[in-house]
Amino acid sequence: MRIDMPKAFFVVFAILLLGGCATAQPPPALADLPGFWYGLIHGIILPYSFIGSLFSDTIAIYSVPNSGGWYDFGFVLGVGVSAGSTASFS
Repeated sequence: MRIDMPKAFFVVFAILLLGGCATAQPPPALADLPGFWYGLIHGIILPYSFIGSLFSDTIAIYSVPNSGGWYDFGFVLGVGVSAGSTASFS
């Protein structure tokens, strides 16, 4: 069995890269999970949050932990609203 070194290097590199992105998430508080409305707000303010996150480690553009699918739906909808409103000014 012959192992192709470039492919093996790529696989090991990809595993290490993806593993390096994993972080421990705080335990969720059952009553305080952001849902649809927070996701919508976070999606709308995404451009401003992104700029702020470049200068401060305390600003995040996505809430972790969140309520799951409804938060994600609100976030994507908010990003669409935000991107649509900024595209209309150009």
